[in-house]
Amino acid sequence: MLDILEETGLLGSKPVETPMDPNVKLYEDQGELLYNPYRYRRLVGKLNYLTITRPDISFAVSVLSQFMKDPRLPHWEAVIRILRYLKAHLGGDLLNKANGHLRLESFTDAD
Repeated sequence: MLDILEETGLLGSKPVETPMDPNVKLYEDQGELLYNPYRYRRLVGKLNYLTITRPDISFAVSVLSQFMKDPRLPHWEAVIRILRYLKAHLGGDLLNKANGHLRLESFTDAD
């Protein structure tokens, strides 16, 4: 996660508390087309891989995955918001380890 933040230059960015802004609706034809859609696709792909240990961003990443064909500026801004959210919640990922049994164990903080 730190590598992604460093690659995008967001290590010094202001963190946010939610992965998506609930007041923003994303549409396929809204906003200006991105100059370099490859960067968007690569970053969303990395975030998609990260959802294995960070299920809290799964919904936001799945929404942004719908715009891989023609990403636009509002979609890019939504990706940046996810990264700022991850910056605020470093170390909040799931740990998957072998325990010698097939039981699923989980712990949560009810706050």
